[in-house]
Amino acid sequence: MAESEPTVVESGPEPRSGPFRSARTSGASGAAHSGAGSPDASQSDSPVTRASVSPTPPAWPDDHLAALEACGWLVDASALDEAPEAPVVRDGHWLRWRRWHQQLHHCTSTLIARGQARLAPAPSATQRGQALQRAAAAGLDPQQCGAVEALLQHRLVLLTGGPGTGKTSTVVQMLAAARRLQPDLRVQLAAPTGKASARLGSAVAAGAAALEPSLAERLRDLPCGTLHRLLEARGDGAGFRRGPALPLELDLLVVDEVSMVDLPLMQALLAALPEASRLLLVGDPDQLPPVGPGAVLQELCRSTSLTALGPAAVELRTTYRNDGAIAALAATLRHRSGPGADGLEILRPRLAQLQPGDNVQWLEVPARRLPSKALERLSLHQRRLAELAAELGRLDPQIGGEPDGADALLTELERLILLSPIRQGPWGVEGVHRALLGEDLAGPLQGWPLGTPVLNRRNLPEQGLANGDIGVLVAGAGGGCLVLFPGRRLLHPARLAGAEPALALTVHKSQGSQYGEVLLLLPAGRPLDASLLYTALTRAREQALLITEL
Repeated sequence: MAESEPTVVESGPEPRSGPFRSARTSGASGAAHSGAGSPDASQSDSPVTRASVSPTPPAWPDDHLAALEACGWLVDASALDEAPEAPVVRDGHWLRWRRWHQQLHHCTSTLIARGQARLAPAPSATQRGQALQRAAAAGLDPQQCGAVEALLQHRLVLLTGGPGTGKTSTVVQMLAAARRLQPDLRVQLAAPTGKASARLGSAVAAGAAALEPSLAERLRDLPCGTLHRLLEARGDGAGFRRGPALPLELDLLVVDEVSMVDLPLMQALLAALPEASRLLLVGDPDQLPPVGPGAVLQELCRSTSLTALGPAAVELRTTYRNDGAIAALAATLRHRSGPGADGLEILRPRLAQLQPGDNVQWLEVPARRLPSKALERLSLHQRRLAELAAELGRLDPQIGGEPDGADALLTELERLILLSPIRQGPWGVEGVHRALLGEDLAGPLQGWPLGTPVLNRRNLPEQGLANGDIGVLVAGAGGGCLVLFPGRRLLHPARLAGAEPALALTVHKSQGSQYGEVLLLLPAGRPLDASLLYTALTRAREQALLITEL
């Protein structure tokens, strides 16, 4: 979500460096709703000349679009050749810089061409029929079986669906079918974040347990990691080692949580992926678009793209997991979302009908005050983390093996999270951490209480860490403290420059993760995009508490 709403027209040359976010050109109640899916033509780091600001800002977006057209800046995506000098492209509900629009179009076209390309040699009709029989016997529905067949025929398959639609079960059967036909198939699992890749690997391993033992063992051992690690990121925006000169050595790549993959990362992936390799993209297009430029999954899910992909695009629509009110509210948001849709207004009628036993509760509290119920729940969680961290004793990074109690501590991390759409203000992530940590927050990480969750803010490939990975503060053997990450990685806090506490997260930062219980703060005064609310709700496995201001 954009941090501010444009209320004036800006003119000037297109910035020479990006990326910039896209501005949506329709909104509710006259407000500007910006997505993080693409470069934003309303923002620029180059010198600009601002129009004078009147006491009443011009209507958004009509007056702004008219001004852009009048000065020759704006062209519709369907008529690019008619205005070759226009730097801003209007593509449906989005405004993009022309060069970013062209790059996104080229990337999407490349992916579609992969989906249209057939495997050579392809499995025989008999082999495909046997694979479909096995998939149906495993309980897959016709749509899921269609995904299995697609992977046996196409070099790219797009598998989409909401929570509980069986995406992981389908992926397991797709991998099983491919491995039965080609036992030496080189397969890699990947996701944009460490948490998402860990979930993917464990879910595939769990699903493989129902397969024949020899195949189950091979699927349990599949390599799984972040896209940045797979592409061998050089660190902090310095590019990747993997590319056309050093391509990936694999036959099938499965990428989960594709809604989080932005244009530059997808471009880097395509540059490193051999033409003959298959690519399976898995995601939920109703989630938030990526923070970086270019909402690749949303582009692939346009009707024109889906038509072009044909049977290589499979949408799972049947929900098999009963998540009670969480699933019902998510479905409401999914069916009624769109540009400018205010998620909270969409949900209000359903929230008013919630019963005490439902797994979603709604609480309205006075404005500008952190709700005591949320603070109490977080404080209990904080104390439990501190107790488990203390039980570990002092850890030595030189000693291998998983310390007793580490699993319990890392599991507790995923028991509860507070989410907010904003960082600043009393109801923002920073305000919550000030309330919980007090003066400790202003000091170095080493001074935070033991058990405090720690959010890594940088890609650290040499440490096996990605931006967004979460660890927990524990005592170190030589005095001081260390940060324990999943996989028994112990790092000194000095290696985590810019790290933040993670008792609360922004909704964007929570993507790719799930928690037993989610506390969701929804401050008044700003429309809440339906995709943001949908993403937040679907982070909860068991319980969710929505807190709004009176």
